[in-house]
Amino acid sequence: MLVISIIVSIILIALAIFIVLASKSRINSKEGGPDNMKQIYVYFVLFATLMMTIGGSVSVFMALADIVSPAPYHQSFEDYRQWSADYDASKEEKKSEGDLRKSYDEMVKSDAEQAKARAINTLIKSFGWIVIPFPIFLYFQRRIPKKE
Repeated sequence: MLVISIIVSIILIALAIFIVLASKSRINSKEGGPDNMKQIYVYFVLFATLMMTIGGSVSVFMALADIVSPAPYHQSFEDYRQWSADYDASKEEKKSEGDLRKSYDEMVKSDAEQAKARAINTLIKSFGWIVIPFPIFLYFQRRIPKKE
């Protein structure tokens, strides 16, 4: 998500530079002027807030996908048994197969719960990328003059 934010920021900065350079040439002409600069600013804000809302919507979808279908746990029971045997070698007691299976199942369940909690946290954060810029988008959209 951070990479996407950086890419969007770079695109927005490049777009802002392009708009400023394009508007400078129009301000000096007869058909341009301060009203033209205001209209370019309104369109720029509309574009930026729309991109933020779209990015938030994609992030919400990804978080919901993680809640519905979290990534599976990747360590097999055989690997866990071997790791556990190596770890318990310093102790004189050995765990039984049933105890190992029970602790493995608890670890898998704990991992699934943590993945779901992370997805819910991401979902809540992602709604901020929709809830905050969308009213700004609506406000500036109403400032565009209607053509008759």
